[in-house]
Amino acid sequence: MRIAPRASANDGLLDLCLLREINPLKLFCLFPTVYFGHHLKMREFEYSTAEQMRLETETPRDIYADGEYVCTTPAEIRAVRGALQLIAPIAV
Repeated sequence: MRIAPRASANDGLLDLCLLREINPLKLFCLFPTVYFGHHLKMREFEYSTAEQMRLETETPRDIYADGEYVCTTPAEIRAVRGALQLIAPIAV
Protein backbone atom coordinates (compact mmCIF):
# COMPACT_ATOMS: atom_id res chain seq x y z
CA MET A 1 0.00 0.00 0.00
CA ARG A 2 1.20 3.50 -0.82
CA ILE A 3 -0.09 5.43 2.18
CA ALA A 4 2.65 8.06 1.82
CA PRO A 5 3.54 7.76 -1.88
CA ARG A 6 5.73 10.88 -1.92
CA ALA A 7 7.95 9.65 0.94
CA SER A 8 11.66 9.16 0.38
CA ALA A 9 14.00 7.20 2.65
CA ASN A 10 16.84 9.65 2.06
CA ASP A 11 15.38 13.17 1.96
CA GLY A 12 15.58 13.82 5.72
CA LEU A 13 11.86 14.58 5.93
CA LEU A 14 8.93 13.00 7.72
CA ASP A 15 5.81 12.47 5.61
CA LEU A 16 2.41 12.85 7.27
CA CYS A 17 -0.75 11.56 5.63
CA LEU A 18 -3.72 12.76 7.67
CA LEU A 19 -7.26 11.44 7.16
CA ARG A 20 -9.94 13.83 8.31
CA GLU A 21 -13.33 12.70 9.57
CA ILE A 22 -14.94 10.41 7.01
CA ASN A 23 -18.02 8.25 6.71
CA PRO A 24 -17.05 4.59 7.40
CA LEU A 25 -18.75 3.40 4.19
CA LYS A 26 -16.83 5.96 2.11
CA LEU A 27 -13.61 4.89 3.84
CA PHE A 28 -14.31 1.26 2.94
CA CYS A 29 -14.95 2.16 -0.71
CA LEU A 30 -11.84 4.35 -0.82
CA PHE A 31 -9.53 1.63 0.52
CA PRO A 32 -8.45 0.23 -2.91
CA THR A 33 -7.17 3.67 -3.97
CA VAL A 34 -4.49 3.46 -1.25
CA TYR A 35 -2.69 0.72 -3.22
CA PHE A 36 -1.88 3.25 -5.94
CA GLY A 37 -1.61 6.43 -3.88
CA HIS A 38 -4.74 7.94 -5.45
CA HIS A 39 -6.33 8.60 -2.04
CA LEU A 40 -4.34 11.84 -1.84
CA LYS A 41 -6.59 13.34 -4.53
CA MET A 42 -9.53 13.28 -2.13
CA ARG A 43 -10.33 16.33 0.03
CA GLU A 44 -10.50 14.20 3.21
CA PHE A 45 -6.73 13.66 3.06
CA GLU A 46 -4.03 16.16 3.94
CA TYR A 47 -0.41 15.40 3.07
CA SER A 48 2.59 17.32 4.37
CA THR A 49 6.28 16.97 5.13
CA ALA A 50 8.49 18.36 7.89
CA GLU A 51 11.88 17.81 9.48
CA GLN A 52 10.17 17.39 12.85
CA MET A 53 6.63 17.07 14.23
CA ARG A 54 4.97 17.26 17.62
CA LEU A 55 2.02 14.93 18.14
CA GLU A 56 -0.49 15.85 20.84
CA THR A 57 -3.81 14.16 21.64
CA GLU A 58 -6.54 14.87 24.19
CA THR A 59 -5.81 11.52 25.87
CA PRO A 60 -2.51 9.60 25.62
CA ARG A 61 -2.35 7.41 22.49
CA ASP A 62 0.15 4.72 21.58
CA ILE A 63 2.55 5.50 18.73
CA TYR A 64 3.83 2.73 16.48
CA ALA A 65 6.59 2.88 13.88
CA ASP A 66 6.75 0.14 11.27
CA GLY A 67 4.44 -2.00 13.41
CA GLU A 68 6.52 -1.65 16.59
CA TYR A 69 5.40 0.22 19.71
CA VAL A 70 7.55 3.33 20.29
CA CYS A 71 5.90 5.56 22.92
CA THR A 72 2.71 7.44 23.76
CA THR A 73 1.59 10.97 22.98
CA PRO A 74 2.58 13.70 23.40
CA ALA A 75 5.74 13.09 21.41
CA GLU A 76 8.27 14.97 19.32
CA ILE A 77 9.47 13.13 16.23
CA ARG A 78 12.24 14.20 13.89
CA ALA A 79 14.00 12.84 10.85
CA VAL A 80 17.75 12.32 10.95
CA ARG A 81 19.29 12.35 7.47
CA GLY A 82 21.62 9.39 6.91
CA ALA A 83 20.56 7.54 10.10
CA LEU A 84 19.01 4.65 8.15
CA GLN A 85 21.45 2.21 6.60
CA LEU A 86 19.94 0.52 3.53
CA ILE A 87 21.21 -2.74 2.08
CA ALA A 88 19.31 -2.52 -1.20
CA PRO A 89 19.28 0.48 -3.55
CA ILE A 90 16.33 2.85 -3.24
CA ALA A 91 13.79 2.50 -6.04
CA VAL A 92 13.14 5.76 -7.85
